Amino acid sequence: MSLTELQEKRGRLVTQAREALDEIKTNTDESRAAELEARHDAIMDDFDKVEANIVREERVAAAEARAEEIRAKSRPNMGEGEARGSDEPVKPEYRDAFIELARAGFDPQGVSPEARAVLRAGIASVEARAQTLTAAAGGYTVPTDLATQIDKTMKAWGPMYDEAITTVITTSSGNPLDFPTTDDTGVAVAQHTEATAMTDDGSADATFGKMTLNAYAYDTKWVKVSMELLQDSAVNIEAFLGELLGERLARRVNVELTTGDGTGDPTGIVVASSAGKTAASTTAFTSDEIVDLVHSIDPAYRGSPKARFMFHDTVLAAIRKLKDGQGNYLWQMGDVRTGAPGTLLGQNYSVNQAMSSAFTTGQKLILFGDFSKYYVRKVGAPVIGARREYYWPDIGLAGVVRLDGKLIQSTAVKHLKLA
Repeated sequence: MSLTELQEKRGRLVTQAREALDEIKTNTDESRAAELEARHDAIMDDFDKVEANIVREERVAAAEARAEEIRAKSRPNMGEGEARGSDEPVKPEYRDAFIELARAGFDPQGVSPEARAVLRAGIASVEARAQTLTAAAGGYTVPTDLATQIDKTMKAWGPMYDEAITTVITTSSGNPLDFPTTDDTGVAVAQHTEATAMTDDGSADATFGKMTLNAYAYDTKWVKVSMELLQDSAVNIEAFLGELLGERLARRVNVELTTGDGTGDPTGIVVASSAGKTAASTTAFTSDEIVDLVHSIDPAYRGSPKARFMFHDTVLAAIRKLKDGQGNYLWQMGDVRTGAPGTLLGQNYSVNQAMSSAFTTGQKLILFGDFSKYYVRKVGAPVIGARREYYWPDIGLAGVVRLDGKLIQSTAVKHLKLA
């Protein structure tokens, strides 16, 4: 029965109930009054059932309307050849529905009709990019809180994914994104002589290039998770999934953004960096060579808020033992009371375990420069897929992110390598 038919029936029942009561007069005998009261009660029982059905239908209709609104917002992406769920289904209803789905072992049939209606807006197929409500065939765009938790975990496991270090751009689709590139730091202005024409011989023209950021997909592979754990109300689903999937994604993504060769994957910062200093030794570097690396960078880049060193923790251990000519350590401890980090030659640094730790010939052990010139392009929100039958009675979960990364100015970050 449709919502309109239920509402019409409710109106008829109200009229019938009122008529039954109106028939009871002061002179109505007791048996007749009892009969009319019983009739009224029976009508009201029917009324309560119809009212409950109306409430349920109205909730479903409202949920479907909200889902359609979210889908409408995501439709511009489809014109670009991708049918994806909304990148940021930020409404509380979606978050609640997603958690309900997770508690049900990512079985769409295990959640309420209202939740299914809302979840339809957050479904994104991992392979065909087609919207469907079959968990085995696609994935669910994660709600904002979970996406934030995944990002937080990924930053902890690798600095290249951190917008406080690199420049992060988030797009709704994965179409190629072009950036103009140029390095004009070596060109100075000339003094202009009054009443003379400006020189136009092309010697001071800026040379522009083009850098294209694509969208490469990376997944966690399937992770087997206990169904009981997902159903345990004491478990914080967002924190659990964020750490579980975020850690796996971070390890792979940070490696690609650090050492990727640019062929079917990002061009890593180590690969893209320019030569700044080559050490005299094949097995060590000196404090003076680190100073030379710093001054190989143009002062305009050295003064950037995102200028810093980057190296493996093993390399940091070697640096901490180096002193300058006055016997002062190059590395200075931070202030634990104020939260100020340690510094190297007065500059911030990041430990990146994807960089080389081998003190052997030709290894690029230290980076320095303006890391804001390294662009990380993220596509939408992470996607979670589920595989139920294969891992029964447990469940398989996998996370997918799409991204790319490139250094748009090669002279902004340089490396020190061993001879």
